Amino acid sequence: MSASNWPDVQELHIISFNYPYPPSYGGIIDVYYKIKALSDLGIKIHLHCFIDQIPETVDPEVKEITETIFFYKKKKNPLLYFSGIPFAAAIRDSDLLLKNLEKIKAPILFEGLQTTYIAKFLKDKEYQLYLRYHNNESEYYKGLSLSEKNIFKKIIYKIESLKYSGYQKKLLKKFEAVFCLSEKEYHEVESYSANAHLIHIFHGNESVKILDTKGKYFLFHGDLTTADNKRALNETIDLFKTLPQYHLVVASDRASEDIKRKISTVENISLAPIQTNENLHCLLKDAQANILISYQNSGTKVKLFNTLYNSRFVIINGNITDDSVLMNLCLYGADMNEIRQQIITSAEKEYHDTEKRKEILEKTHSDKAKAKEMVKIIFKN
Repeated sequence: MSASNWPDVQELHIISFNYPYPPSYGGIIDVYYKIKALSDLGIKIHLHCFIDQIPETVDPEVKEITETIFFYKKKKNPLLYFSGIPFAAAIRDSDLLLKNLEKIKAPILFEGLQTTYIAKFLKDKEYQLYLRYHNNESEYYKGLSLSEKNIFKKIIYKIESLKYSGYQKKLLKKFEAVFCLSEKEYHEVESYSANAHLIHIFHGNESVKILDTKGKYFLFHGDLTTADNKRALNETIDLFKTLPQYHLVVASDRASEDIKRKISTVENISLAPIQTNENLHCLLKDAQANILISYQNSGTKVKLFNTLYNSRFVIINGNITDDSVLMNLCLYGADMNEIRQQIITSAEKEYHDTEKRKEILEKTHSDKAKAKEMVKIIFKN
């Protein structure tokens, strides 16, 4: 259905945990491309962002797809660590946000549990509340605690995990619908709340790239400030030390001095900046295979879509996706020995999967189809 066929102009508030541009990491990629897909269907978006510093200008890419945009500074009070509410939610509280929501009567979509602190003030005001469930936050912080080396951070993450455990169970029932990213989270929400809907991640890719049959190197890319990605990279570096015949490119704009030093000591590994989406796509286009490893079971990672649409072979472990359709498009390794074997095997292979990927990804994982499904649920179209 084209935008002109919607019965009336539909409006929607979206409360984001951060400013969604540039769309350069997991959750924010989902937020930005969801707004874009909903806007393309004619939905007027009123975007509310919690941020550390209010930007001087709004990027034209965001202006184009929103009707209005509001910014709120996250609270800086460290005493909020001692609140019974998870810290990430407690710092995203704003009276101004409540006033802005009251000015425009429209359904409200919360991006992640960390934006839901104000939900308790809205329920009596006859708002329709919806949640994009980015993570089982309790499991997410538990995973961070296990991966983290710093003892202080380890304890903080453990406490956040415990706080979220009670917070999310109590809160999830209050929404008209909870839009889950993965099968695992869909089944978790469904088990104690009847409002779960499975809508996979919005990723911004439209068509599967047609590529030559061979690439030049192996690629690892990601945000190297997260404990999970740091651990995955360290394991991958150790692996490539035993495979000197293959070149690994590590692509990241957020590598610490420690990581830079470690990479510089290994001859067959190099570090490349990403900086722009175009650069990332060039790196993906020339890669023979991508190494995607995670130690956190939190549904399908957005970078899986980037690699499947824009690159050749994708080598994963079990935590990258729980979607069997997507898993069948990848090379799987249950542990680092199996990952190593997949590297050796894929290095010699020619890539011929473009048509297979086109058929599956463009039919079942397009952003437009997902946006239409959300519109149907929120606006009862």
